[in-house]
Amino acid sequence: MLTPREIIAQAWTVTTTERALKRWGFFGSFFEILLDIKLIIYQIYFIESYINGGNAGLFDIEIYLYHAIPPVIFWTLIGLFLLLVIIELFVPSLSSGAIIGLAAKAHNREPMTGGLVLAMYNFFPMLELHGLFIFSSIPILITALSVILRYGSGLQPILVTVTMVIWIVSNILKFFSSFTEPGIVVGKQGVFAAGAKSIKLIVSYLPHVVFLFLLLTVISLRILANTLIITLIPAIMMGGGVLLTYILSPMISYSIAGLIGLALTVVAAYFFAYLHVFKQAVWTIMYMELMKEKELDKIG
Repeated sequence: MLTPREIIAQAWTVTTTERALKRWGFFGSFFEILLDIKLIIYQIYFIESYINGGNAGLFDIEIYLYHAIPPVIFWTLIGLFLLLVIIELFVPSLSSGAIIGLAAKAHNREPMTGGLVLAMYNFFPMLELHGLFIFSSIPILITALSVILRYGSGLQPILVTVTMVIWIVSNILKFFSSFTEPGIVVGKQGVFAAGAKSIKLIVSYLPHVVFLFLLLTVISLRILANTLIITLIPAIMMGGGVLLTYILSPMISYSIAGLIGLALTVVAAYFFAYLHVFKQAVWTIMYMELMKEKELDKIG
């Protein structure tokens, strides 16, 4: 079996040399970051309103746009917004199947073809798995805490505690399910069968897995960097939009700020495509190496 350092090195080689993996990584990262940015923008607005003593509503931004622009443009934007949200919810699950499958092919030195087939064939199991761990996301945690603090009706301390416990437990379970995605794509198992196998592998080879996890965390620092980026981009957009209103009309100002934010999102997605592919490749190669080993509960 390859050592954790050898797995890291091979995963990085695969990430930097295979163009198909980078394309799928960018595809998934771009729409994932877009969804996170939307969530953060709303929370920034609610926080700013709360600090200034206002009473922010859930659809304040939409109501403002309804009165500020022609109805045809407004309903077109709403339709595009809803379509984009649907795409953002589904694309990460679609791209994960392709990335894992292609990473496995690269590890076996097979032709790098069939990305779309891998994406579509594994879409529903991956969507189910991602739905199970939706509460492990930091933007979702921020959104949940924001809703509790605004509408908790005196139960905020209890609800915040419960939410934090759910988030911590979800992340612990997510760690023990690290091999579930490769189990679905490479092992052709169902979600729960792959999850049970993942727990067994991690418990059986815990020192190797923990060492690999620490190496991966130190090298990528993806969670911290992603949190900073998705917080920084909305801040730049909103700050730039406010500053431009002193020179231009509000609609033009916020349109320019939106285009700047989109450009920054593309740059961020290109950067995170490498990290996303690298992370998936590490766990996929580790899974394939562990599957070559004899299971510890088998005798003879």
